[in-house]
This record gives sequence, structure tokens and C-alpha cells, in this order.
Amino acid sequence: MLDGKVAIVTGGATGLGRCHALELARLGARVVVNDLGVAADGSGKNESAARAVCDEIKSLGGEAVPHFGDVADWNASKGMFDTALSAFGDVNVVVCNAGFLRDSTLFNMTEQDFDAVIRVHLKGHFCALRHATVHWRERAKAGRPVYGRIISTSSESAFFAPPGQPNYSAAKAGIVALTMGAAQLMQKYGVTANVIMPRARTRMNDAGPLAAMFKRPEDGFDTFAPENVSPLVGWLASPLAHNVSGQVFVIWAKQVTLATAPHLDTRFESDARWTVDSLAATLGPHFEKLEPVKDGFTLQPM
Repeated sequence: MLDGKVAIVTGGATGLGRCHALELARLGARVVVNDLGVAADGSGKNESAARAVCDEIKSLGGEAVPHFGDVADWNASKGMFDTALSAFGDVNVVVCNAGFLRDSTLFNMTEQDFDAVIRVHLKGHFCALRHATVHWRERAKAGRPVYGRIISTSSESAFFAPPGQPNYSAAKAGIVALTMGAAQLMQKYGVTANVIMPRARTRMNDAGPLAAMFKRPEDGFDTFAPENVSPLVGWLASPLAHNVSGQVFVIWAKQVTLATAPHLDTRFESDARWTVDSLAATLGPHFEKLEPVKDGFTLQPM
């Protein structure tokens, strides 16, 4: 299904990224496995994990090369694309998956922890999408065939805005907006761009308060196995999804849910320019019927 295609998977050495890389390789893609080999909080560096995934792909008869650059570094991200072009001659599928957590409430979060998470998730997506879209536009302008698929990784935290993740949820909301813009921009080139929001067990949730929720079952179906998510990535990367773009998918277990776009709700109008008093008279009765926060913009968990 993806024979002859070239895929880049960021954060491709463990968890979801590893499963995505293996699934794309199984479908015939040649894969660049990007991973710094950092810990769940972004510290450290280890090249062995990305090399191991490449070796695993090769043992299955596929082709893969590692890349160890920082996805949020402009030059390193460009080097990731140069690696793909040098090794395989093109880039067709870009799966942005790299990220880490540094959770805290607003009361306690440091500037460094906010900046670091925004950087790896949001800027990491920006750098990859920027280099990818330029590559595909230049191919189109040169009269060469273009096959392009962008698959971004967000989270339902973008909807729920958990108070312990002001950095992560903000980054994940930004990723949705960034990808929707790319979908509109690249439609004329035949390039698709979509967002997945997986619920899966990864290094980011295998410890701490979420560990109990995502723990591996002793027997039966593994609801939060990352392998449950990767077939959606494979489908979105394939020709079968050529007409799917600008969509947000929530996926976990045996369930895929499409998210709808935000929409404007209740409208209030005035015959004259608003004043504090007229706003109070018009909006006040409406909000008296609602509960603060619960009936606000933030989506409530299902």
C-alpha cells in the first residue's frame, strides 16, 4: 500500500512512535526514525532506541534509517528531511509524534517547564510541517508528482484543558490549529493534513496519577496498547485516505471518534453600542442559568 513511499516518524523509537514506524514499514514505506532518546521529561539522550527500531524494521524486510536531531531545532529538523532525501530520494509521509511532559499547575509551573513543552510539541510540529510543505510545493512547481501526508499528534487535553497541564494542553490545542491551516494551504497540491488524538499507554503516562488508568491488563484486550492507534496512521498515510483532510480523530481501544469544529453558540445583539449596564441586563439572565466553568468553553470528560 505504501511501496515506494518515504515516511518520517518523529519520536519514533518508543511507544506510539515505534508502533507507527513499524506499521508504515509493514505497509511498504521506507522510514526515517527520528528520536533523541530522551526520558519522559525530555532529559538525557540515547541513540540506541532509534537504532533498535531501524534494526527491527530491517529484520522484517523493510528499509529504515535513524535520525537523532531535535525536532524543535530548525536546522536539525531540516537535517531530518535531508536524511530522508539522501537515503530514499523523497518525503511523502510526515508523522509528528515527538513530545514529553512536565506537568504542574499554574501556581507551580516554571517558565522553563512551560517553554520546554511548548517547544517540543508545538514548535516541533511547526518545523516539520514547514520543511515538508516547502518540499512538496517545490516539487509541484517543478512539475514533479507530489504525494504528501501530514499526520499530527494532539491530545484530548486540548479540549479538556486539565489544570495540571497548562503547557501541554496549550501546545496540543496549537497543533490542531497549525495542522488545520496546513490542510487548507496544501489542498491544491493534493497533500492531506490530519490530527490524531490517541489514548494510549506511553512513557508519559506509565507513572504518576495516570498510571492506574493506563496499566496493562493481566489478560484480555489491551485497551490502551499503542498498537491500537497505528492502523489509523497507516490508513491516513495511504492512498485510501486521499480525500480525508482537515480532520481530527480521537482514537483508542476499538473506537475512532471524529471531533467536530468549534462553533459559535448563543448570540446577543443590541440596538446601540454595548455598555456595562446593557451587557449586564442582556447577558446576566443568561449566565444565571449556567454553572461557572462546568457550562463554559472547556469540554467536559465523557
